[in-house]
Amino acid sequence: MKAIAKRPDVDLSIEFAGIKSPNPFWLASAPPTDKAYNVERAFKAGWGGVVWKTLGEDPAPVNVSSRYSAHFGKNREVLGFNNIELITDRSLETNLREITEVKQRWPDRALIVSIMVPCVEESWKAILPRVEATGADGIELNLGCPHGMPERGMGAAVGQNPDLIEQVTRWCKTYSRLPVIVKLTPNITDIRAPARAALRGGADAVSLINTINSITSIDLDHMVARPTVGHQSTHGGYCGAAVKPIAMNMVAEIARDPATQGLPICGIGGISNWHDAAEFVALGAGAVQVCTAAMLHGFRIVEEMQDGLARWMAEKGYRRLSDFSGKAVPHTTDWKYLDMNFQTIAHIDQDQCIQCGRCYIACEDTSHQSIAKLVDEAGARRYEVIEEECVGCNLCQITCPVEGCITMVPQESGKPYLSWNEDPRNPFRESA
Repeated sequence: MKAIAKRPDVDLSIEFAGIKSPNPFWLASAPPTDKAYNVERAFKAGWGGVVWKTLGEDPAPVNVSSRYSAHFGKNREVLGFNNIELITDRSLETNLREITEVKQRWPDRALIVSIMVPCVEESWKAILPRVEATGADGIELNLGCPHGMPERGMGAAVGQNPDLIEQVTRWCKTYSRLPVIVKLTPNITDIRAPARAALRGGADAVSLINTINSITSIDLDHMVARPTVGHQSTHGGYCGAAVKPIAMNMVAEIARDPATQGLPICGIGGISNWHDAAEFVALGAGAVQVCTAAMLHGFRIVEEMQDGLARWMAEKGYRRLSDFSGKAVPHTTDWKYLDMNFQTIAHIDQDQCIQCGRCYIACEDTSHQSIAKLVDEAGARRYEVIEEECVGCNLCQITCPVEGCITMVPQESGKPYLSWNEDPRNPFRESA
C-alpha cells in the first residue's frame, strides 16, 4: 500500500451512526466485498470500511451467466454499469465465519453486514443474532435490489412499501443491538416516504441509492439485451458515474426534509473520486460508499480519494468532514422559491476562444439566438453574446470545449427577491 501523506490539519476519521472509521470511504455491498480475500485486500489498500455483500438464508441463491453490461461513452469509457447478479451465492456459515475472522484482524475498520431475508419476523429474528456474534459494527438492510429478489418478495418489493420498511426496520432494532442502516431503492416516485418510514421504525441511518432499473444496450444482430443469458435478458441494476446526479438529488431530498432532518445519510451512487465524495458530503452525507469505480479501476483508487479530499479540506480550512457536511443543503430548495428577478448573462473570453463555433450552433439551433457570428474581411470568425437576447440558460457554457472561456455574469437588476409564489405573473400565486 502506498503511504498516504498525513496532514496534521485534517482528520478524515468519522463516526457514522455510532460506527467509527479511519476515513469516510467504504466499499458498497457488491462483488468487491463478497469474501475475506477481497475485503482484506481492500483494507490493506486503505478503505475505511466495507459493507459485506448481502447475506441471506440458506440455500444461497444461484446466479446466472453472464451478469454485467455497460453504457459506454465515445472512447469506451464506462458511463454506466448494469448488473443482474443476486445476493451472495456462498453459504451463510462461510460468510459469517469470514466476517468474524476479518473483524478480528482489522478491528479499526468499519465492517457492516448487508442482510436480505424474507419479510417474515422469524427470518430476521434468526439471522440477526448470528450476524451480531461476528463482531460486525453494524447492519445494512438491503431493501433495494431491483432484480431477482423482488420476485421472491424481498429487495425492492420491500423498499417500495413504506409500511414494510418500517416493520422490517423495527424487527432489526428489536432483535439486534447493532446500528441499523436502511438501504433505499431509487425505483420509487418520492424518496422521502421510505426514508421517513425507516426513521419511524427506529433506523440509525439510511444509505442511498441502490441500483436503478435499466437496460443498457441491445445486441441488434441477435435482438437481445445485454447481459445475455442464452438467448434472453432482463432488466438489471444501473450504477456508476451516470447515476450520480440522481443519487445526489435523493440524498438532498432526505437531508432537507424536516421529517428526516438529522438522520445520518451514507451517500452512494457514481462516486469515482474525492470531488464526488465531497459533493455528497456537502449535501448531507456523513460517509460514502463506492462500488463501480473500484470494479473498473481496482482498490487503490482510495489512495487518491483520501489524499485529494484531505488536500481540499486543508485548502478550505475544514478539519473534519462534519465541518462541511450539509453546507449545501440550505441553498437547495424547491423551484417555486427561486428568485425570479435574478439574471445572469453569458460572457465569452476572446483570449481563450478557439472559434470552434459550438456555442453559436447550440444557441442558434436550439436556444435563444443570442450569440452573433462575426466574420471580418480576412475571413476570421468571432463570436459575441447579444446581451439583450441572452436569458442566461448556460447552454453555451456547457457546449464550450474550453473550460473557463464562457462565464455566466450576474447582472444588477435593482429588483428585490421575488419568488414564484409572489410573482404577479403566477396565476396561482398565494394571496397576500
